[in-house]
Amino acid sequence: MPKNSVTISCKNVWKLYGSNPSKYLASKNFSPSIDELKESQYIPAVFDASIDVIEGEILVIMGLSGSGKSSLVRCMTRLIEPTSGEIYFEGSDLLKATEKELIEIRRHKMGMVFQNFALMPHRNVLDNIAFPLEVQGVNRDQREKRALEIIDLVGLTGREKYYPRELSGGQQQRVGLARSLAVEPNIWFLDEPFSALDPLIRKEMQNEFIRLQNLLNKTIVFITHDFDEAIRLADRIAIMYEGRIVQIGSAEELITSPANDYVAEFTKDIPRAKLLSVGSIMKPTDKMKKSGITINKKDKISSVAPKIISSNSIATVVDDSGEICGELTKDQIIDILFIDKENNA
Repeated sequence: MPKNSVTISCKNVWKLYGSNPSKYLASKNFSPSIDELKESQYIPAVFDASIDVIEGEILVIMGLSGSGKSSLVRCMTRLIEPTSGEIYFEGSDLLKATEKELIEIRRHKMGMVFQNFALMPHRNVLDNIAFPLEVQGVNRDQREKRALEIIDLVGLTGREKYYPRELSGGQQQRVGLARSLAVEPNIWFLDEPFSALDPLIRKEMQNEFIRLQNLLNKTIVFITHDFDEAIRLADRIAIMYEGRIVQIGSAEELITSPANDYVAEFTKDIPRAKLLSVGSIMKPTDKMKKSGITINKKDKISSVAPKIISSNSIATVVDDSGEICGELTKDQIIDILFIDKENNA
């Protein structure tokens, strides 16, 4: 596939629970309101969702419990059947795939990791990781060789013969990650994989995940309800509410331009100075020459704030090539810092 192509595309996907939901949706021309659904006693797990997952990106889907994030991912993988809509995987209509074709896609092209690890207690680390390859019919020597490579990749060398009960929570989750990578999937689905871990191990696993992605450059769909985790991991974030995708964008876009009060509430406690880049708040300028302090548009506000405030001058903003692209004032910096102070009061 060409670079930056779409790996998975969802168009107008619905998942309703109730009596004969397909017939009901058709009777409403596939556009019922929330009130109509409630009156007719239908539960919208996914409400008319459209989203593209771009090759090589980490797309984080987030929302409160019951917002539909797990249901949407299960529709993407056809672990549950959508009531209506279109889902394309690598350009092919996933909803037209036969059961046999679907099994092959999941075995060879999709990796999945869930919150509860789902390790087999009677198999050691090596055999747990090699299991997907065993299902594929790969011979023992080849699958153990591949499993040992993945064990080294996730930092479990020396624990090949350990059983799940002998591992810490973080180590068990590393086994889960390793097992999902054994088949070298084209796309990796992770459903709140770190939420059951204590905070220190969770941060360690996030760091491990970032390291693996830097090495492997996978296409990833990652579910979480934690905005701090989303910020650390995501290229883009999709926020869901009552089955709907209410906004998709970078963390900066969600914070600076929330689509509604729900998104604003999600992002209000995030320290803006640490997250926002200079480019997100700079003003346009007609300057042809640099003057005063020069800063890069990719710099974080927190890193440039002290020198701009102390210098009491307007900073010139440049891009990576050194071209002037804007300016930043002391007042703009103070406004951001004041918002952070109010939010943490």
